[in-house]
Amino acid sequence: METTDLQYFLAVARAKGMTRASEELRTVQSNISSRIRALENEVGVPLFLRHARGVTLTSAGEKFLPYAERVVQLMREGVDLIGDVEDPRGRLAIGAMETTAGWRLPGLLAAYTFDCPQVDLLLETGPTDDLVQGVLDHRLDGAFVAGPVGHPELQEAVVFTEELVLVTSRHEISPESALVSGQKVLVFRSGCSYRGRLLTLMGSQGVNAPAVMEFGTLEGILGCVAAGMGITLLPRKVVSGWASRDQVAMHPLDEGIARSQTAFIRRTDATLSPAMARFLEQVEATSKSADREPASR
Repeated sequence: METTDLQYFLAVARAKGMTRASEELRTVQSNISSRIRALENEVGVPLFLRHARGVTLTSAGEKFLPYAERVVQLMREGVDLIGDVEDPRGRLAIGAMETTAGWRLPGLLAAYTFDCPQVDLLLETGPTDDLVQGVLDHRLDGAFVAGPVGHPELQEAVVFTEELVLVTSRHEISPESALVSGQKVLVFRSGCSYRGRLLTLMGSQGVNAPAVMEFGTLEGILGCVAAGMGITLLPRKVVSGWASRDQVAMHPLDEGIARSQTAFIRRTDATLSPAMARFLEQVEATSKSADREPASR
C-alpha cells in the first residue's frame, strides 16, 4: 500500500466520483480507478459503491476514511518537519473567509511568500462552516474563520475584530426601513457567519423568511447591493471604499450584532512545522498592526 493510493482514496471520497477526483488530482480517470481497485484488493473489501451518479463510501470505506486521513497527514507533517527552521519548505494549505482574504490577507501572504519562498502556499476561500470542516478533515492546515468556534479538536486564537455594518443601496434612508422593506438578502452560500447574523437581525424585526440570493464573490454582492437588488451585512473596512465612492450606504448597528471576531484555527493534534511556525509569526504581526489601525467611521 502506497501513500499515493490513500491520497487517491481520499480525493474520490471527497469528490464522490472518479471523474471529479481525476480533475482535482490532474490525472486520468483510468489511473485513479486502477489504483482504487488495487487498494480494495489489498484491504480485501470494497471501499466504494459505484452507481450512475458517482460513488459513495461503503461501511468499510467509512471506517477506513479517518485512518487514511491520519496516515496522509502524518506523512505530510513528517516531510514538512525535515525542512530547515531557517528555510521552511513543504506544502501549507490555508483557508479564509472571502472578506478576510480580500481585505486582511494580501499583505500577510505577500510577506510570507517573500520570507518563505520554498513553501508551497495554498489559499482556499469559503464560508466558516466549510473551512472548519476542512481543518478537521486535515485538508487545510489552518483557517481564518468567524469565531468563536469552540470545537474540542481545534485550537483558536482571535486575530482580528471587525465592526459589521448593514449595507444597502445609497437610496435607503435608514436600516430599519431596509430590514422590513422586503429587500432580498445578498450573501455568500450557507455556512457564512455574516449571513446567519443578518437573518437573525431581520428575524428580530419580524422578517423571518426573506428571499436569499447567494454569491461566490464579494464584488458580486456589493455590485448588486449598489444596483438596488438587496441588502447585506459585511465588515465596515471591506465596504468603506464602496461607500466613499457613494456606491452603497453603510448603517451602523448595535454592538451585540456588529462586533465580530476572526479567529485562526488549527487542529490541536497537528505538529507545528517550520512552515506553520513562520506563518503564525506573520499572523501575529498582522494582528498587532490591525490593532493599531484607527477606527473608521
